[in-house]
Amino acid sequence: MIKKYASLVRFPHTVFALPFALLSYVFALTSTGTSFSAQTLILILVAMVAARNAAMGFNRWADREIDSANPRTADREIPAGKIKPQSALVFVAINAALFIASAALLNRLCFALSPLALLLLLGYSYTKRFTAWSHIVLGMTLAAAPVGAYIAVTGSLSLAPVVLAALVLSWVAGFDILYSRSDAAFDRSAGLHSVPARFSPRAALSIAVALHIVSAYSTLLFGLFTSRGLLFWIGSGLFLALLVAQYFVPRGDRSRGLLSWDNLNGAGSLLFAAFAIADLVLG
Repeated sequence: MIKKYASLVRFPHTVFALPFALLSYVFALTSTGTSFSAQTLILILVAMVAARNAAMGFNRWADREIDSANPRTADREIPAGKIKPQSALVFVAINAALFIASAALLNRLCFALSPLALLLLLGYSYTKRFTAWSHIVLGMTLAAAPVGAYIAVTGSLSLAPVVLAALVLSWVAGFDILYSRSDAAFDRSAGLHSVPARFSPRAALSIAVALHIVSAYSTLLFGLFTSRGLLFWIGSGLFLALLVAQYFVPRGDRSRGLLSWDNLNGAGSLLFAAFAIADLVLG
C-alpha cells in the first residue's frame, strides 16, 4: 500500500525542492544566529513532504481521465485501477491537514500563509486547462519551499530566500517545458495548454533557455548577495553543468536511464544544496 502511494506522488521527485528548502533553512540559521532546533527542522520536513503529497495526489486525481487517454500516462495508479479516486482524495485530505498542522506549530506567519500555499499547490492541477503558462505556476509551487523554510525559522522574510525562489521557479518551469515537448501533440488533441503545444518546438526551446538563464543569474545573485565562498561556487558550477546537460538528452529518453531528465535535475539540486550548505556551515 505504501509503495502504491509513493508511486502515486512520485516520492523520489521530492528531491527537486527539498534540497533548496534545507539550504534556505541553514541560511536562515547562519545569517540570523538562530540556534538549531530539531523540532523546527522536523516540522519543516513534515510540512514539505505533506504539501507535496497533497499537491501530487490531487494532480493525479484531477488528471485521472486525461491520464487514461494519454498512452504515456495510462499506467499511472488511478487510471490503471491500482488506487481508487476516492482513496486518492482521502490521501490528499490527510496530507493537507498535516501540512496546515505543521505550519501552525512552526509560527503564526507560516500558519497564516499555509491556506494560500495549499490553494496554489492544488490549483496548479487545473491551470493546463486554460493557460499555456502552467509551467510557471508549477515553478511557483516548488519555489515556495525555500521561502517557507526561511519563514519557519525567522518568522519573517528577506531578499535572499526570494532570490532562491526565483532560481527554483525558473529552473523548474524551464525543465518542465523541455519535458512537456513529448506531450505537445496529445495536449493539442485534448484541448490542453502548454508552451510546447502553443508554440513551435524551436520557440518552446528558446523559452526554456531564457528561463534557465534566469536560473543562472539567480544563482550568481544569491552567491554575490550573501558573499559565498569556494564551495558554493563549485556547487553552482555542477548545478549549471547538469542543467545544460539535459538539453543534450534525446527527447524520447527523458524518463529513462542514468542521464534521464529527473536524474539530471535531481542530482543538480542535491549537489548545489550540499555544496552551498557546506559553504555556509564551514564559512
